[in-house]
Amino acid sequence: MSLRGFHLVFITFATLLCLGLAVWCFAFAPRNSGWEITLLGVLMAIASLGLPYYGVRFYKKAKNLVI
Repeated sequence: MSLRGFHLVFITFATLLCLGLAVWCFAFAPRNSGWEITLLGVLMAIASLGLPYYGVRFYKKAKNLVI
């Protein structure tokens, strides 16, 4: 697997991990866990939206590179 392919797989797994953690923070975290868990959920939701955007931009840019 090329470095490009590994990077795209890594971004995909990171997106899924962020999405899963955001779901856990909002749906399954204990109710008395505090504001930190809510903040973590918000940050992971933002990351789960930002990582695919980054992945698409990386793919478009890396498609033209010659290695």
